[in-house]
Parts: sequence; structure tokens; C-alpha cells
Amino acid sequence: MGIIAKQSIYNLVSIGLAFLIGAINMVFLYPTYAGKEFQGLIVALLANSNLIQPFISFGVQHTLIKYFSDCKSKEEKDRLLWFVLLFPLFILLLLIPVYYIYSNDILLLIAGNSNTVGRFPFLILSIAIATAYFEIFFSWLRVHLQSVFGNFLKEVYPRLLTFILLIAYIFEIILFDDFINFLIVGYYLRLFFIAAYSFYVYIPSFQFKLPSNLQIMLRYSFLIFLSGAAASFILDIDKSMIFAITSDENVAFYAVALYIAAVVEAPGRAMFQITSPLVANALNANDMSRLEVLLKKSSVNLMVVSGLAFLIINLNLMDFYEIINQDGYASAFSVVIIVSLGKFFSMSMGCLNSIISNSKYYSYVFWFSLGSAILAVILNYYFINFYGIIGAALATLIVVVFINICKIILIYIVFKIHPYNQKSFSIIGSIFLIYGIVYSIPTFMNPFVSILSRSFLVLVLFGIPLFTLRWSVDIEALLKRIKNHL
Repeated sequence: MGIIAKQSIYNLVSIGLAFLIGAINMVFLYPTYAGKEFQGLIVALLANSNLIQPFISFGVQHTLIKYFSDCKSKEEKDRLLWFVLLFPLFILLLLIPVYYIYSNDILLLIAGNSNTVGRFPFLILSIAIATAYFEIFFSWLRVHLQSVFGNFLKEVYPRLLTFILLIAYIFEIILFDDFINFLIVGYYLRLFFIAAYSFYVYIPSFQFKLPSNLQIMLRYSFLIFLSGAAASFILDIDKSMIFAITSDENVAFYAVALYIAAVVEAPGRAMFQITSPLVANALNANDMSRLEVLLKKSSVNLMVVSGLAFLIINLNLMDFYEIINQDGYASAFSVVIIVSLGKFFSMSMGCLNSIISNSKYYSYVFWFSLGSAILAVILNYYFINFYGIIGAALATLIVVVFINICKIILIYIVFKIHPYNQKSFSIIGSIFLIYGIVYSIPTFMNPFVSILSRSFLVLVLFGIPLFTLRWSVDIEALLKRIKNHL
């Protein structure tokens, strides 16, 4: 796993930087200066953009990852690359007239009772287009095992862009409408950067012929598109429904809580950028032993790192919200704990999602996602009406547990493998034990001192079983490498 470890480290650094910048935006600049209504509106606009994005990309970025290693010649690879670039243009030619004909109905569906969201249809559509093509070029880099720059643009760039625009807005250099326009321009600059780098890494010769297995690719793209649309729906429907059912400030409270909880899945986001092509290679080569090694190693590694993040985040929540010190945000305290539990479960599965998406059983993802999307709508509508943003978190947790259990059962039935071993149970047991020990310790008067002391104690307690039980050889090797460079 040398190449995985190396690029995962760089990707993890990028994601760590992204979370730091994003934390400044989400928990300081937005609430303190821009206001929770402003924050809720921007989050709602971007959430609606993410709901539209899969309809444009149509799943071709996943098609590229699945079939690239299966191409036997440069000509076949070039045909595939040009296909994934041009096919979304065909989709856009079909979607744009429909969008303009039914724009009022679409905006009513997206915006609900909010006049402010309905004012910016161009932002929703244009960022969806830019994001769709960004994901295609990012997959282009990933199949060539060049994920670091793309991951920087995916994770760090949009948060840095938002940071710069917020500073300009706070100092009244730009107005709100300028903020929206510059946000759109920034996303298209990001698209330009990744497109230029993708062509620098590999320039395909133009092929007038379509891929030989076009029908199979279209079927795969269609099912992955439906699955991706359902997945995006599940990811953002809670924020959209909170906005529609309650208020924009509740979206802000919920978004900050989600952002805090998302730290738990940061290691997975770093690793998956490079493991997906390797999983596709193992499947195309029918190397089941390699596949099982990838699954179990990725599961253990992610449980260790995500489990540590889970402890540090949730054991310092009260002090963290005290530092934010903004009215209403602490109401989402329980949201962080509930959502982070679901994210830890997802991380414990390792690269299982990549195995399903790149195998011949990919069609099951659609049915899982469709069932989860329907369940998400029903649960969110019921729980948000009765329990507010806590209800949205509970709905998210139930959906995540449901779909993940379905995926684990599927992989076990068709491949006779699963992500877990004895180390998995010792990791979970240690996490619960450490949580109970540290939670019972009272907080200090100063929240910064409390966070530092609790985090140090968590690191010490977590390090004992990590090294004595030899949970992860990869993490031990990484720590030794870092120690040697200090």
C-alpha cells in the first residue's frame, strides 16, 4: 500500500488544511460577521446545486474509473476519455431547454417558500455544471494515480475561495450579489485549473469512434447516475428540508454541526481518492486476495484514524461551542454526536463502496440508494416536524445504518469477504472505554485549556492499545517516518 499511503498522507494534509479554513468560515466568519441568515442561505444554495450536479455528469466520472484499467490499448483509453468529456455536453443540450421551459416550477420545487433562494437560479445551475466537469477531470487524474492536486482543488480551494469572499464582504469591499457572482467565477477558475493539469498529465488523441463497449458503459453510467443522484439527495435533502420546514438560521446551526462531525470522515476522503482505481484494477484482474487485503487494511486504518477524530471531536464539544459563543449554535450539540456516529460506521467499512461500484454488482447500489432516498424523505419530514434539527440528524443516522448494512451483506454474499476482524472489535471497545474515562473528567474554566488537555489525554490513552495491540502496521510505519523527519 505504498502508493496509497504516500498519496493518502498528502491528501490528508490537504483535507486537514481545508477543515481548518472551513472551520474559520463556518464557526467564526459566518456567524460573527455575515450572520446566520446569510450562512443558511449560502449553504442552502450550494446544497441545491449538489442535488442538480448528478443530472449533468450522469455518472461518467465513475465510468472512467471502472473501465479505464480494462482498456487494453491507448486508442481504447483515448476513446473513453473523450466520451466522458463530451457526453455531459449532450446531457446539457437536453437539460437546458427543459430548465428554461419549466424554470418557475423547478425554482418553486427548489426554493419552497423562500424568495431569496429563488433569486439565484443561475448560481445553482452554473455551479452544478462546474462541479460536474470538475469531478470528471478529477477522475481523469485519479485513474493516472495523480490525486494530490485534484484533492487540493476539491477540498481546500472552495473553502479558501469562501474565506476570501467573506473577508471582502465583511470589509464591505463587495456586496451580497457580488459575493454570489465571484463565487461562480471562482468555481469556474477551479475547473480551468484541473482541466489544464489533467491535459498536462495525459493528452488523449482525438478519436472519432465511440468506445467499443458503449452500450455497457451507458448502462453503467445510467445506474451510477441514478445512484449518485439518490446519494446526493440523501446528503443534502436534510438541509433543504430544514430550510423549507423551519428557518434559514436552523440550516446554519445544522450546517456547522455537520461540518464538525465531518472531521470524522476526513481520513476516508483522503484514502478513497487513490484506493478506487486500485480496487478497479484488482476487480478487472479478478485478484480476490488483493481485494480482500485492500478492504480489511483500509477498514482498520480508517477505524483507527476516524475513531481518534471521533473521540477528540465529541469529548470537546461543550468547550468548542463555548468558543463559538453565538446564540443558537449550541442547540445542535446532539447533532454532532449522532451524525459522527454514522460517519464512523461508514468509515469502518473501508473501501467497500468502491468494491461495489466497480464490480458487476454495481446495479445494487441504485436500489440501495433509491430505498435510502425514499426513507430519508419520509424520516426527515416526520422527524424535522417533531424534533427539529435533532430529528434531521436521527433520520440521517438511520438511513446511513440501513444502507451500510445492506452493502456489507451484499459483499459478504457475492465475494465472501467483509471489512472486519478481531482488531475491529478491539478498536471499538477501546473507543467506548476511552470515551467513558475522559467524559467523566470535569472541564476547565478556560475552554482552550480544556480542549488541549482532553485532546492530549485522548492521544495518550488511544496510543496505548494502538501500539500494544498492533492495530495498524501502516500507521506505525507512517508515525516512524514522521518521527525520523523531525
